[in-house]
Parts: sequence; structure tokens; C-alpha cells
Amino acid sequence: MTQKTAQLMDSMIAYDQGDPKRIQHFLKVYAFAQAVGRLEGLPKEAQEVLELAAIVHDVGIRNSLLKYHSSAGIYQEIEGPPVAREMLTRLEFPSPVVERVCFLVSRHHTYTGIDGLDYQILVEADFLVNLYEEHAGKEAVAAAKERIFRTETGRRFLDGQFPLTPAQPA
Repeated sequence: MTQKTAQLMDSMIAYDQGDPKRIQHFLKVYAFAQAVGRLEGLPKEAQEVLELAAIVHDVGIRNSLLKYHSSAGIYQEIEGPPVAREMLTRLEFPSPVVERVCFLVSRHHTYTGIDGLDYQILVEADFLVNLYEEHAGKEAVAAAKERIFRTETGRRFLDGQFPLTPAQPA
């Protein structure tokens, strides 16, 4: 983790102050995104974008609740990019990085038109955490595996958390 990434994490913790569930959520998504990206061999620049996007992916929840009285994904995708842009710009991230992170924040609940491995991994990391936090059943896990997961590492991490068949003895 770079110093600036740590500063962004610090900014997000301050932004979500008093809401440990949200803070724990983005930290878990960050950890999965970081690991999957590295194990999938993401280039350095894409890995940085992925990690930054994982930190701020849900930054739109607060404004979604205020404006729409809902934290639905569509509202997060509308409200998140302006807040993410302000945080990233304040920390002087390069414009192309800011733009890609904001794009990912604006689409992290949209599962069609995935245009890059950074986007795919962000979606998978969020699913890995959400399936656990929402106590998803076997049907939901199987459907997510079929519809969402494309990376070998993401599928392996999903199977590790939610084995759909009993593990074979060693």
C-alpha cells in the first residue's frame, strides 16, 4: 500500500466515522480486491486503480440515504463519484486515475458491460464480502458464481468461503 492509498483509507474512515459496519465492509473489499488483483497479475497501474476504487466504492451511500432515503446500488452509483473525485483530487492523484476510479464507483453495482479486469475484480471482491455479510444461501452463492465470477482467483476465494460441495479428505 502506498502512502497516498493509506491517506485515502484514512479519509474514508473519517468520512464513515461512527459507522464501523461500513468501514469494515470497505476494508474487507479492499483486502479481497488487493489479493485477487495481485494473484491475477494485474498491471501496476490497474492494481492501483482497483485498490483505490475498493476503498471508495460505497462512498455514495450517505448521500443516497439523504437524497433518496435508499442505499440502492443505482443511487450509490450516482452519488459516489463526486465524493470520490473530491477525495482523490485533494490527495493529488493523477487525472486518469481519478477518472477510472470514479467510473468504477459509478458502475460497481452494474454487472453488464464490464470493460476491464479492474472492474471485474472490484465486482467480485464486493460480492465476496456481500454474500458473507448478507448470509447468502447456497442458491445465491451458486447464482453469483455462475453469473458474476470470471477470475480464477475470485472463484477460488468464493469456493473457499462457500463450498458448494463438501471438501474431499486430504
